[in-house]
Amino acid sequence: MKTLIVDDHALIRDALQGVLKKIKRGVIVREASDSRQAMEIVANEPDIGLVLLDINLPDRDGFLTLAELRERYPAIAVVVLSAIQERDKVVKALDLGAVGYIPKSARREVMMQALKLVLAGGVYVPPEILARDQLSRPASLPKSDDRPIVSPPELGLSERQLEVLALLMQGKNNKVICRALNLAEPTVKNHVTAILRALKVSNRTEAVIAVSELGWRLPAIPKA
Repeated sequence: MKTLIVDDHALIRDALQGVLKKIKRGVIVREASDSRQAMEIVANEPDIGLVLLDINLPDRDGFLTLAELRERYPAIAVVVLSAIQERDKVVKALDLGAVGYIPKSARREVMMQALKLVLAGGVYVPPEILARDQLSRPASLPKSDDRPIVSPPELGLSERQLEVLALLMQGKNNKVICRALNLAEPTVKNHVTAILRALKVSNRTEAVIAVSELGWRLPAIPKA
């Protein structure tokens, strides 16, 4: 596995290297201190599979870098690491296709578990977002204690729809899902619509949060 850490603080990069090497033996880590350097490294090393991205970069808004990475390199998983813990920033990162948002204040153990989840094909959402109160939740998404514990079949989701959902949880767009599952784009759109309806949410970000709350084990789909 080859990973790129994008952060302008050398101490943070060193700490993240230690976490990654603890999780996966033999990991190759590249480092960048700003957006320009990060994009150059990704362009020259197409085998990078994971980017850990700070959104406060000295030369560019990190969200713009995230958007460019997801647009140009959809196969790369991007995890945002930030000192900012505002809910709207977390939601924005997920909307742009990040597969996780890890606060820099998180304990080492929490960070390790979050990255393990991402490497297993899941999406990490900070617990404080899952525990947000009713006033801060989208109207379409009920509180976790109001949401019955149900299984995918009980919501009428098929095995194919669960495969689509698993790729949604990886931050994949419809075109990538089409290629990964060998499906036509209208079929994928229909599946996504059915998934959102079953979860009673209005967009993909809310779906990610809902599935995180439900704790479902989704099919293991190779990263597209």
